[in-house]
Parts: sequence; structure tokens; C-alpha cells
Amino acid sequence: MQSVLFVCMGNICRSPTAEGIFRKLVSEAGRDADFSIDSAGTIGYHAGHKADSRMRSAAAARGYDLTSMARRIETEDFHQFDWIVTMDDDNFRDVNRINPEARARVVRMCEYCESHDVSEVPDPYYGGEQGFHTVIDILEDACGNFLRRV
Repeated sequence: MQSVLFVCMGNICRSPTAEGIFRKLVSEAGRDADFSIDSAGTIGYHAGHKADSRMRSAAAARGYDLTSMARRIETEDFHQFDWIVTMDDDNFRDVNRINPEARARVVRMCEYCESHDVSEVPDPYYGGEQGFHTVIDILEDACGNFLRRV
């Protein structure tokens, strides 16, 4: 079984969306038994909260159900997960700073993009509605390719 943890800053926009998209892709591929999937943030400000309502709405319009509750990444995550997939360069640095000796392989989500020429999944929190849809577009591309490669 492969275990995957998606990480952004607050765990209320990008990483829960990556989790929801990846869960759906895994399920559609009939591979639920092959994966353990979760998400977390590098900060704990939103711990215990659902994903941002704007993100949940945009995701629901595309057929994704974002049900996870925000949490902060913990030291044990580095030993529990095979993959820690970060949304941007700050997340990547922060995750590696927390525990650089982990068994988990820490990667950037956009390493798996094929249809989008981006190096980071942009944080839509302070932007308009289109930003949430852009995030979903990027994550559909990256998550699909990530699933094919792992």
C-alpha cells in the first residue's frame, strides 16, 4: 500500500482539494485498497476546520467531495507516509525543515503537471472565484499523472 500526504500552508484550500481529487481518481481506477490518502498544513491556524467554503463549492461543481478536516503536519507523518506532496516552494522548504531525515519522499505537486506549465499550485485564498477553479485544473493534471507514476 502506498501512503500519500498532500501539504499546503493552512490545509483548507489546496491540499484538501488534492486529497479529494486524488481519492476520486484512485477510486475510479479501482485502487482504493492500494492507497492511504490524507492532507495537512504547515501551520495549525485552521486545525479542526473544514476546507474553505469557496473551495468546497468549486470542487463540488466538478464532482469532488472535500470532507477532510484541517490539521497540522506532525513528526509521525514523516514516518507514516511514503509520499509527502507539497503545493509550493515554501511548503517544500518548510516540510524539509521539519524533518529532513524522514522515510517519506517529499516532492512538489507540480513536478507531475503535464498540461500546465507551472512550478507551484497558487494559493487561491485571497483571490477571486476563478483562482479556485485554476487550482482544481492544475491539481487534476498533477494528481492524474502522479497516480499513473506511483
